[in-house]
Amino acid sequence: MDMEVLRPSLLKIGNRIYRKYPTSQTESKQAKDELFEDYAEYAKDESCDNVEVVATEKGFEGKMSIASEYFKYIIGKKGETKKRIENETRTQIRIPTRGQDGDIVILGRDKKGVVSAYTRLELLVISARQKQPFTHFLSIPITAKSIHNQVLEFKEDVLRECDGDLGLDASIFQNYQKLHLTIGTLVLLSESEVEKATELLNKCNENLIRPLLKDEPLHCQLVGLEYMNDDPGAVDVLYIKVIQPENSERLEVLCNQLVEKFTVAGLMQKDYDRVKLHATIMNTLFRSDPSGVARVQSNRGAPRKSFDAKQILKKFGNFDFGSYYIGEIHLSKRYSSGKDGYYIPAAVIKLP
Repeated sequence: MDMEVLRPSLLKIGNRIYRKYPTSQTESKQAKDELFEDYAEYAKDESCDNVEVVATEKGFEGKMSIASEYFKYIIGKKGETKKRIENETRTQIRIPTRGQDGDIVILGRDKKGVVSAYTRLELLVISARQKQPFTHFLSIPITAKSIHNQVLEFKEDVLRECDGDLGLDASIFQNYQKLHLTIGTLVLLSESEVEKATELLNKCNENLIRPLLKDEPLHCQLVGLEYMNDDPGAVDVLYIKVIQPENSERLEVLCNQLVEKFTVAGLMQKDYDRVKLHATIMNTLFRSDPSGVARVQSNRGAPRKSFDAKQILKKFGNFDFGSYYIGEIHLSKRYSSGKDGYYIPAAVIKLP
């Protein structure tokens, strides 16, 4: 705890950076569940370019479009969180009534107070978003029939040649129609948030994707298998390795920069320093969750039955699933299926 206070983690939003302080050990578990950590502003930039505050006859007003699912986190237990923010920023926060969507309105006589309240609510929403199961994800669909055929052949061969291995059965194999590379996961709880993510993806296409690719196709190979833990005899996730062309890291650079853009916008949680490009081929979460997009971090504590992958890795460790030219990037909706069997997209970016 002492080291966390001396060197707190930093949270970047736009051009601003905040220190994230740990909660007090003396707080009850219920209080920790109800209230979120306080943040202190750390950045030199005080322009607050993402906060829209307008002058009124009685002072200043700011509006925030927030999904109604987050209202309870802003209000807090018996209204304590809302009251505390109002008292500390000398503002009045008006929240739509239960069951109604709409803008949260922040009123205050001092502009700095309105901006401060706005920022605190923004941070509360980001903290709450990180605790929610994801609803959407940025994905690269793998649609080539030749690769689909290889996936089906791999499944058939494994079930035949490794029959009887601990925990192995057909339910833990990825549905070939949903085969994909996951760039990052998002929690989007309202149409306005989906629209915001869609708008950002379109902007990334203009300002990031096109300049990076320069009308040249993006190519990779899907060869070999890896697993996500240290014991090949008790594996939960087995995935296909993604190999980029020699002397080219455009795909990795593109994915990392997309994650950075969505993280800065507060729409995505950055779990790792770099995106680990892979295509999940087997996952024990599929036994109870056939969605095809299992996020290991969000399922800690869930009951899982691991499988023995030693024979699979020995016999099929270098399995060649084929080459693939990436044609699209999707903002995909979790727990959905389109006519083609893949996830229904909220937005699609076409690549060269």
